[in-house]
Amino acid sequence: MTVGEVQRAYGARAAEYAQELGVMEAVAAPDRELVLSWAQTVTGPVLDVGCGPGHWTAYLHERGVDVTGIDPTPEFITLAQAAHPGIAFRDGRAERLDAPDGALGGVLAWYSLIHSEPAAATAALVEFARALRPGGELLLGFFEGPVFEPFDHAITTAYRWPVDALSTVVQYAGFTVTETYTRTDPGVRPHGAIIATRNPAHRGGVTGVRRRPGGS
Repeated sequence: MTVGEVQRAYGARAAEYAQELGVMEAVAAPDRELVLSWAQTVTGPVLDVGCGPGHWTAYLHERGVDVTGIDPTPEFITLAQAAHPGIAFRDGRAERLDAPDGALGGVLAWYSLIHSEPAAATAALVEFARALRPGGELLLGFFEGPVFEPFDHAITTAYRWPVDALSTVVQYAGFTVTETYTRTDPGVRPHGAIIATRNPAHRGGVTGVRRRPGGS
């Protein structure tokens, strides 16, 4: 899927998406706890990449996090600005963050790469590493599965990843993976999350990974 195709697919259903999923009440409690606990350890500004209608950005901002939301879908940015006045939102893409080298303390990419094929996901992760300071933090949320494969997402084609395979890509992009999480709740697709720290230089290999298969 190209960025333009994904953008158009979400733009056509942005209002519906915001109504159904653009509120924190629609987010599982373990995910709220994981993202907030991660964000509160970050030193420096956080970029919420693929912020959609802005609910995660607002949630973190209201809890004292220096956060800006970006999204390539103009309809989402319009909805986010209307729903959360006074919070910073702007157009932006995962593979081109429009941030200086080393300017960020954290990148939240919560399901923002689910429509990206491996090459595009790798390019985005390399861009995250560029914009993060050495030691900066990445939190990546994704659909988890036993093999990398596409599936019919409600908006447009998405992909599920084995956690170890995506961890390897994250490491390749210039990070040390420190924690991984998987969770399967009744009636929903398996969930995965990766926490990683930006390396001063790429070292290769995934080491020091702590897994929590029981939940977030």
